[in-house]
Amino acid sequence: MALLLCSSAPLLLCFCSSSSCRFFNILFYLQNFLSVGEAKSARCDDLQSLSERHCPPGKIENPRGSTKIDKNQPVTNRNKESTEKLKPEQITQIQPQKLTLTLRSGEPQTFSLKFKRAKDYPIDLYYLMDLSFSMKDDLENVKNLGTDLMKEMQAITTDFRIGFGSFVEKTVMPYISTTPARLINPCTGNQNCTSAFSYKNVLKLTDRGDEFNRLVSQQQISGNLDSPEGGFDAIMQVAVCEEQIGWRNVTRLLVFSTDAGFHFTGDRKLGRIFHPNDGKCHLENNMYTMSHYYDYPSIAHLVQKLSDHNIQTIFAVTEDFQPVYKELKNLIPKSAVGTLSSNSSNVIKLIIDAYNSLSSEVILENSRLPEGMSISYKSHCKNGAEGTGENGRKCSNISIGDEYIFFIYFNWSQHVLLMRGLIPTHRWRVNLAKRNTRDFCEFTEVGAELTKVQLFDQSVCNEGRIGRLCECSVFEIQTEDLDANCRKDNGTDICSNNGDCVCGTCECKKRENPAEVYSGKYCECDNFNCDRSNNKLCGGHGRCECRQCICDANFTSGACDCSLDWTPCLAKNGQICNGRGTCECGICKCTDPKFQGPTCELCPTCPGVCSEHKACIECRAFETGEKKETCERDCSYFSMIKVKDLSRLPQPTDQSFPLAYCKERDHNDCWFYFTYSVDNNTKEVYVVEKLGIEANTVVGGVVLLSIMLSSPIEELSTSTAPPTENV
Repeated sequence: MALLLCSSAPLLLCFCSSSSCRFFNILFYLQNFLSVGEAKSARCDDLQSLSERHCPPGKIENPRGSTKIDKNQPVTNRNKESTEKLKPEQITQIQPQKLTLTLRSGEPQTFSLKFKRAKDYPIDLYYLMDLSFSMKDDLENVKNLGTDLMKEMQAITTDFRIGFGSFVEKTVMPYISTTPARLINPCTGNQNCTSAFSYKNVLKLTDRGDEFNRLVSQQQISGNLDSPEGGFDAIMQVAVCEEQIGWRNVTRLLVFSTDAGFHFTGDRKLGRIFHPNDGKCHLENNMYTMSHYYDYPSIAHLVQKLSDHNIQTIFAVTEDFQPVYKELKNLIPKSAVGTLSSNSSNVIKLIIDAYNSLSSEVILENSRLPEGMSISYKSHCKNGAEGTGENGRKCSNISIGDEYIFFIYFNWSQHVLLMRGLIPTHRWRVNLAKRNTRDFCEFTEVGAELTKVQLFDQSVCNEGRIGRLCECSVFEIQTEDLDANCRKDNGTDICSNNGDCVCGTCECKKRENPAEVYSGKYCECDNFNCDRSNNKLCGGHGRCECRQCICDANFTSGACDCSLDWTPCLAKNGQICNGRGTCECGICKCTDPKFQGPTCELCPTCPGVCSEHKACIECRAFETGEKKETCERDCSYFSMIKVKDLSRLPQPTDQSFPLAYCKERDHNDCWFYFTYSVDNNTKEVYVVEKLGIEANTVVGGVVLLSIMLSSPIEELSTSTAPPTENV
């Protein structure tokens, strides 16, 4: 039941624009209307009760909600045969485009929205391709994509532009090899590859398909070390570098082509990169220059940027990675996944099918709702189909020229609704204003002058005062749009969505945990969203200020997990890392890869390693030898794996750590073969399970060959090359 406010002539004096309206006028009226000792709030009641108390109908304040359409251009009727060429901003697919609702608490407002898919709507398509070595065959098929795709897209639109970019990986270890030769040519053998790079914008969006073909034909394959690629870095730059890419305010499609997985936020630590991705454009001469400085973006960060810039993504990936990218698709709204054939010959069909899938559905989305705000939808789609609840947000099987109607119900609060559908670059804005009930039928005094009269559900301020509680002075605020002062960098978020705008100043929200606070002029900072290490904020060695870790003394890095204390690197001989490496974050980094261990004290491939461990390997592998009786006690310090023959022993190229090849004699003078390695202090042995022939057996020219080569057995035992099996 709605409560109303009884008014009178003296009370109305308080709505005048002069400052002569005094508090005693109100007191005079209250004394006549209210009984002695009766609360002021008794002026608020239902219509019947106020009438029974002889409050004249003309003195009852009963503010209602309202709907005002501010912009209502008709949807565009356009076809490809028309000689008139409209600019993208002249094409309208949503009606109305802007309206203002005034809401009363508990009284919802309803309005309708018309959507009509325009014919021949412009499309921008950017093709982003993985140029790691495994995509060599795919590059050949893409070289003629420009003109071929232009022809195919003629059936959809006459206004089509295409661009091209490529990516490989961050240009630091361990993602690429940084040896001088591999920096020039990262591929092995006789393959001529270009130097590795993170992301390169090869061609800005253009309507010239022949230019696409020409520039793509000049591209070369590159290479990197690991399987996941740096595609997320590239997607971020394509999204935020609008001017460099050449995006128009039309349908924006990003085709992401790869045959591998992806690195995402946190993987930066492998390359000792400490700064989170900042989501800004860093293209210089069309090259991404900060891959070595910023982390990969997170999936949530990409979702935000793709949404902010209205980009729909098509993942064109090989069959092996379909499950991965289908999961990614579920996290990225308005995206699609297509299967790339082994040589990408089906790429044009894949793009057309994915576009048709994306364009066959229109969905209403609203930005985050504030507390107390509710919104619901009802759709009227094709063939009389109606949808409510979540289905009320969308219509499927969209056809050109058909009209679709949505009914939208708002209740209470101040909010902006964004509508995105087939044409996500069209944003539909609804400005909402609520009538305030915070000071329910109460008065506020400032000295003897009435600053505000709070009507039921409505605030009325004196001249020169504005704001929700009349707390603002127009002489202090430079603009009537108070919220404009609360938007950082002229953005759309008020107080970064972390506070309320009061008199053009952000008042930050409180958190359930009082130790967690928002701060900053635009509430853009907080002390709980910094990098973590070992599940601790700033690694437990610093404090979080404006989403950046301020590390304690003797700690550094983005998560304060890099210790400057060098004592853990001090070897028994008093040297740092035994003089064989450098101490980084309290951990020894051995300069010579053959040395390992906490202080670079281990050398699995140094002379004597094979003979040092042969007795233990013999007793464990063959249950013979001098340590046969004490094998369990003395020889449990390594893990052992038996293999059938020499060819199954680990190869140097299979390992990221040093490996020693060994050929030793057992107690019966028979050869046996094994490898010995240390990986992060884990000692591992591979041994051929079958013994070789006796070492002193004379077989044909083998002994003669041994004499001619003068190859002592001691040298063979410490060789770093794979031994050859005796015949």
